[in-house]
Amino acid sequence: MSELPYWRLAGAYFFYFAYLGAFAPYFSLYLSSLGIAAAGIGVIMSLPQLVRIVAPHLWGWLADRDGRVLRVARIGSIAGTAIFCGLFAATGFEAVFAVVLLMSFFLSAALPLLETTALAHLGTHHGRYGRVRVWGSLGFIAAVTLIGYALDALPVSILLWIMLAVLIAASILLIVVPDAPRREHDDTAALIGQILRRPQVIALFVACALMSVAHGPYYTFYSIFLVDHGYSKSAVGWLWTLGVVCEIAIFYWLAHLLRAFSLRAVLIASFALATIRFLVIGWCADSLAMLLFAQTLHAASFGSFHASALGYVNRFFGGRHQARGQALYTSLAYGVGGTVGGIYAGGVWEKLGPNLTFTGAALCAFAGMLILWRNLRETAPATAA
Repeated sequence: MSELPYWRLAGAYFFYFAYLGAFAPYFSLYLSSLGIAAAGIGVIMSLPQLVRIVAPHLWGWLADRDGRVLRVARIGSIAGTAIFCGLFAATGFEAVFAVVLLMSFFLSAALPLLETTALAHLGTHHGRYGRVRVWGSLGFIAAVTLIGYALDALPVSILLWIMLAVLIAASILLIVVPDAPRREHDDTAALIGQILRRPQVIALFVACALMSVAHGPYYTFYSIFLVDHGYSKSAVGWLWTLGVVCEIAIFYWLAHLLRAFSLRAVLIASFALATIRFLVIGWCADSLAMLLFAQTLHAASFGSFHASALGYVNRFFGGRHQARGQALYTSLAYGVGGTVGGIYAGGVWEKLGPNLTFTGAALCAFAGMLILWRNLRETAPATAA
C-alpha cells in the first residue's frame, strides 16, 4: 500500500458528493420551477446515468493508456464545471437537456477514477476504504441539509450558484490529490472480454443495474413526493440527511462488518433491505416514523451495497484492467440501471402513482437479490496481482 494521502482524498470525496447532495434531492425542484413536466424531469434527471453507459469506458481507456489516472479526471471535472455555467441561461426543456447531457459526460470521469486512485492507494487494505469514502457522505449531508434551509428562505434559482461553487471546489481538490503507483501485472492476465463472460461477473453487474433501477423513483421524485405530502423542504433535507448518516455508520464500521460476515452475505442482505425500504416509502409516506425507518435502510440500499459491490469489482478486475473495471461497473450498474430507473420513474409516476412506482422499485431490488443468491459465490479470484 502506498502512503495514503488521506485528507486530500477525503476533500475530493467531500466536494464531489456535496455536488450530488445538491443535484439529486433538489435539481428536480429547480426543473419543476421552470415548468418542465414530470416526464421531462425524469428524462433530465436520468442523463447523468445515461452518459455513464458510454463515457466511463472512454475515461477508463484513456486513464489506463495514459497511466496518470487523475489527469483524466481533472480534465473532465474542469470541462464539466465550465459547461455547467450554461444552466444560468437555459430555461426550456431542450436547452437544459443539452447542457446537463454535455456537463454530465465530462463530470462522469471524476468518481470512477477517484475510486480507482483511492483503491490503488489502499492496496489490499480494502476495509479502510470506508474511512476515506465516509467524507463523501459527509459532503452529501452538508449540502442536502444546508440547501434545504436555503431553499425554504431563498428562490430555488440559488441552487445553481451553490452547485457551481461546489464544482469549482471539487476540481481544485482533484488537482491536489496525487496519482497512486500503478500495480504491476503480468502479460498472462485475463483479457477483459474473458472476465466479462464469467457468470459471476454477469450476475454482479445485472444485479447492481437492477439496484440502480430501483433507486430511480427515489432519486428523481422523492423530494417532490414528500413536498406533495406536506413536508417542508428543510424536513426533506433532514430525511435525506438521515439516510446518509446511516450510510456513514456503515462506511465507518465496514472493516468490522466484513470481518463478521462474508462479502456475499453483506451484498445479498443489502438487496433484501432495499426491497423493504422502497415498499415502506411507497406505501407509508404519511407516517413520519415509517419514513425515518425507511431512511435508516439507506445504509443498506446504498452504503453496504456499494462497498461490497466494489469489493467484488476489485477482486474480478485488477492490474491493467483496474480503471476499466471501475468504468464498466459505473457504466453497467449506474449508467444503464440509473438511466432505465429515471426513465421508468418519469414514465409511470403520473400514470400509476407513487405507490405502484415504488412497488416496482422494490421488485427490482428483490430480483437482484435472487440473481446474486443463485449465481454469486463467495470465493472470487482476482485477475491480476
